Amino acid sequence: MQPSPAGRKPEPESLHTREPIGLQTPWTRDFHDMAYEWRRLFSEVFGTFLLVLVAAGGAVADAHSHGQVPLDAQVVAPGLMVMAIIYFMGTIGGAHLNPAVTISFVVRGDFPWKRAPGYIAAQLVGSVLAAAFLRAVLGNIGHLGASEPGAGMSAGATMLIEVVLTTGLVSVILGTASGARNVGANAALAVGGYIILAGLWAAPLSGASMNPARSLGPALIGGHWTDAWAYVVGPIAGGLIAVGLAWILRGPHSKAGSLAAQGSP
Repeated sequence: MQPSPAGRKPEPESLHTREPIGLQTPWTRDFHDMAYEWRRLFSEVFGTFLLVLVAAGGAVADAHSHGQVPLDAQVVAPGLMVMAIIYFMGTIGGAHLNPAVTISFVVRGDFPWKRAPGYIAAQLVGSVLAAAFLRAVLGNIGHLGASEPGAGMSAGATMLIEVVLTTGLVSVILGTASGARNVGANAALAVGGYIILAGLWAAPLSGASMNPARSLGPALIGGHWTDAWAYVVGPIAGGLIAVGLAWILRGPHSKAGSLAAQGSP
């Protein structure tokens, strides 16, 4: 406890020099504490499950309801879901939810290489579980929400659209991680808003996936592999471009970026 000026009652140290009591636990403050890695991985499974449930489920629900879920609702829902996920468990593992994001954080120097395979595997498991749930409950309809090129779009053009979209998405994520951090109101609103914005104009062209996990789960469970490579190569390439742009704009990675990527409050 810090000494107080004469005549003033000492105030609790926790109110000024420590994090608010009850808002943090030791393992969330220490990303290197591997005893609770399972919680971080579970958060990636659960978060990606929820994201793919909404992103792919929009098309499935639309097919099941004979057109009751319009395209604008289908592209707004994933953005709102990502926003909610960042709010409620971004501090657990960083809420990557996307292999392209995890890889970008690694290349940026914000996340350790050795932890990336576990995160990516967890994301793919979450996606597969979501697609399997949709198929079990609603059937193999609407191509299970698989990401596919729009009418008149080649695989190459689709990949380029995904490159550009993901460059923007990861730029927003890295930018908010360096400043407001990826576990706060600014980041949640920025990332969710970008996903909505990208989908509103690009969904008819490529599906606006920007996420290999989001695309691979429905493709695997539904068996719809139309130009699936574009939805792996495009987002990863876009993420790497965003890392280069982040270096140009802000220089080397920051401590705030590492905290955001690791989910440390």
